[in-house]
Amino acid sequence: MIVLDGKTTAQKIRAELAGQVSRLLQGGKRAPGLAVILVGDDPASQVYVANKERACKEAGFVSYAYKLGADTPQAELAELIVELNGRADVDGILLQLPLPRGLDSDYLLALISPEKDVDGFHPVNMGRLALGLPGLKPCTPAGVIELLKEYDLKTAGKHAVVVGRSNIVGKPLAMLLARPGDFGNATVTVCHSKTPDLSEFTRQADFLFLAIGRPEFVGPDMVKPGAVIVDVGISRTAQGLRGDADFNALSGLVSAMTPVPGGVGPMTIAMLLSNTLQAYLAQTAGRV
Repeated sequence: MIVLDGKTTAQKIRAELAGQVSRLLQGGKRAPGLAVILVGDDPASQVYVANKERACKEAGFVSYAYKLGADTPQAELAELIVELNGRADVDGILLQLPLPRGLDSDYLLALISPEKDVDGFHPVNMGRLALGLPGLKPCTPAGVIELLKEYDLKTAGKHAVVVGRSNIVGKPLAMLLARPGDFGNATVTVCHSKTPDLSEFTRQADFLFLAIGRPEFVGPDMVKPGAVIVDVGISRTAQGLRGDADFNALSGLVSAMTPVPGGVGPMTIAMLLSNTLQAYLAQTAGRV
């Protein structure tokens, strides 16, 4: 079985991005700027934001951190987003989810300029993805595709089953897998909590993508021998972090699988930086 090493692949991508930024600085250009907004004190969110800030620094990006209390009024948060939309030194804006209760994440995400929406969640960017147009793509699905490319695991002509239909992973991943290209052109089935006899579908998958957040839910009886499993799920258990797939039980059955941790997670941050550089290049094109 091939272990799809997202950590090493992400490090390669981040090194390439750092090289591009270094060349920009040598040419007298400014560094790309990413504003990260963290509201409240959710422990997992704090870890994610710290990792993103460290990745920015290592790649030569400028990180602007805004850490606000859980009682921050929505109007104040909206005002900050509008201010960042207008700043020339901010190329990307990331609003860390989930938000505390009482804040409308859909409304606030839609306030972010589509050109600065480096999470790829804005309705405009999701619409461009659905239409097959260029744009900023959601980081985790984009990272999954890049990981498949790194290991030359082509999905064209294959049956891809996506378990989970969230706007962050499942839906955009399904759209990417259906797009033209060697790492698209799949026949895509999307399953979810209301799918009857889930195993009937997962056993048909040449490529099985899991994003449900149920630790070690998928075992050998649910998988086609030789399948490729990309495990996006992550749960904290008494035994540590676990994915949606039972990694040890499946390792002798499948042809390739991502570990948890160290699989898709690092790719998400790498694609966030890639999106920020893409946004920077688009916003500085033609400027002196």
